[in-house]
Amino acid sequence: MRDIRSDPELQDLVRRFVTPGRRYLRLGGSVFRLSPDERFAFVRDLAQAAYDITPTELGVLFEGGWRERKTAAWMVAVAHRVEFRELIGRLLLASEGPYAGAAYCVALAKFGTAADAELLSAYLDRYLARPDLDYDQAVVLGTLLYLDETLGSEYAARFLVPGGPWDRWLEIRAVAALDPRYCRQVMRQFRAFADETAEVFASLNSGSR
Repeated sequence: MRDIRSDPELQDLVRRFVTPGRRYLRLGGSVFRLSPDERFAFVRDLAQAAYDITPTELGVLFEGGWRERKTAAWMVAVAHRVEFRELIGRLLLASEGPYAGAAYCVALAKFGTAADAELLSAYLDRYLARPDLDYDQAVVLGTLLYLDETLGSEYAARFLVPGGPWDRWLEIRAVAALDPRYCRQVMRQFRAFADETAEVFASLNSGSR
């Protein structure tokens, strides 16, 4: 992981792509609390950032901390850069830090294929066996439910059978967890926001030709 305190290249990318308008903080539930004018401006600025950043620069952001990785994952989703699928899957599975997991899920939901469902399933295979770890289990399972909904698949079914991995994980935990079905609804909203931003990104792409 690159340390922003001693990395001028990363510092420059954070200044250009991560912190403008507190972007890294707004990329989450707070996007749903923006006024119509704020949302329009935020969508436009995020689409422009996703258009301006290069794949190499995205790779550098993915080597940074959670703020950098979270923002990079959203820009990958907006630009539909499927070449980052495996990297995002590895970062999700590694769970090296907080706050970025939901953004990885947004990117995989935006890609929306069986390959993405497999990456989410691999995460659940590992982390539903760890009730001592309160990571992104509910969000990942909610994203998998969302992909099942869009693909007509049943990847999530084996995790949700009575007495199965999800029930066992909940049973051993001392505190409640988010409902995956609630997380599926949130992921629908995130996907809609990513699609809205992707439309602006596409118009920028078309205008460059």
